[in-house]
Amino acid sequence: MKYTEINAKTIDKWVDAGWEWGVPITHEQYVDVLQGNWSMLLTPTVPVPKEWYPDLKGKRVLGLASGGGQQMPIFAALGAECTLLDYSERQIASDLAVAAREGYGITTVRADMTLALPFADDSFDLIFHPVSNCYIEDVLHVWRECYRILRAGGKLMAGMNNGFSYLFDEADEKTIKYRLPFNPLQNRELLAGLEATDSGIQFSHTLDEQIRGQLKVGFKLLDLYEDTDGSGLLHDHGVPTFWATLAVK
Repeated sequence: MKYTEINAKTIDKWVDAGWEWGVPITHEQYVDVLQGNWSMLLTPTVPVPKEWYPDLKGKRVLGLASGGGQQMPIFAALGAECTLLDYSERQIASDLAVAAREGYGITTVRADMTLALPFADDSFDLIFHPVSNCYIEDVLHVWRECYRILRAGGKLMAGMNNGFSYLFDEADEKTIKYRLPFNPLQNRELLAGLEATDSGIQFSHTLDEQIRGQLKVGFKLLDLYEDTDGSGLLHDHGVPTFWATLAVK
């Protein structure tokens, strides 16, 4: 089985178990959005700055690996035309359930983002891409595809794990246990450890891959910020383990 299929099935199980990134917003939260009270996350704790968002009315928004019924309902309530691409059936189902409950339309696509994205060139005004690159090996491919399907002047908002946390023993985050890059496809010991803990197949990525990679395919970087994991020893010591970027085509 391809590793991305393993990850999709793993995330389905996490959602069934109550994974925090798979719990859709409530009706009350949706109503709050209509009244102007809303925020969204690309990384665990820091809300995306409001100035990053364009006027969303009528804009074509792609939620890339953004299933779970947390962000797309907000974009829809703000007037965007929403498309969701995710590889987890449960995450897609959550978005469809919220759309049915609140009475708005959404296009959903189950697809593997390590392959060519199933959209024409210049299809979207905005791509919203929360942390998910840690589940794929080749990040540069995703940036190339994002650049291709955005219109000129379109924006990419992306959340990324900076790789630092993959150094540490996951049990206590105190012991440096692994070398970087963390790539279980190249190291059977890492793969066995991930399989034993039902953690999916995860990868560390560098600044060169994640931020310089966006620049290499043609994006212009407009802004960025750091974030912590929200819990654990590294968080308690204020160690940033995530980046978020705003880029434009």
